[in-house]
Amino acid sequence: MIKALIFDFDGLIIDTETPALESWQQIYAEHGHTIGLDVWAGALGTNHGFDALEHLLTLVAAASPERAAALRAEAAAIRLRRQDLKDKLSAGQPLLPGVLDTLDQARAMGLPCAVASSSGRAWVEGWLSRHGIIDRFACVLTGDDVERTKPDPALFLMAAACLGLSPAACLVFEDSPNGIVAARAAGCPVVAVPGAITGRLDLPPADLTVASLDAAPLDELIAAVLRSAPPLGRGEEGGSSAAA
Repeated sequence: MIKALIFDFDGLIIDTETPALESWQQIYAEHGHTIGLDVWAGALGTNHGFDALEHLLTLVAAASPERAAALRAEAAAIRLRRQDLKDKLSAGQPLLPGVLDTLDQARAMGLPCAVASSSGRAWVEGWLSRHGIIDRFACVLTGDDVERTKPDPALFLMAAACLGLSPAACLVFEDSPNGIVAARAAGCPVVAVPGAITGRLDLPPADLTVASLDAAPLDELIAAVLRSAPPLGRGEEGGSSAAA
């Protein structure tokens, strides 16, 4: 039985993933390089592993070690400028379709909600407060709360514990490959909701895949998850689809 919902944040509640990529693309372009989704995919849904600035420095160093060394000396300033670009590009992003309706339906059904995001607390809570929905979540867990973020299951395990439930009773909504892997590893059922960026990737199997959170009423999504077949391995067709 599903007794609670756990939401990812970036790309699921708000499309901050597009500005995240576009801000780095602008930085790369200034130095004569590009970064594509095939490379950026490793950064989605996690805050460890792929480092876009280190990747840029590697590209620059291949042509000019001296220029790369000079850029490395400016690394802190580059990261600050990139964050400023990301903030500006994100500023007008609305809640994604179905977020408010899903939260309303969850409240009506008596299902508490949590957020489990690899991003930092200030970023996540700032956005939730700006859109007036932070009080809709009983728990907000972020990358600041764990040693390792997704694809490690720690965030989802912590969110379930905060809700006072077993992971199997917490339905996760995720858009990224790292997030889906983490939810599965935690033992949570998971609905994949591909976003503007992650919709262009091959996602791991989920219990259900929908085009957006408003693809169907919440009770129908939960019923579909409960009816879904046992998870199958990567490369096999698993789960069911309710994509609109």
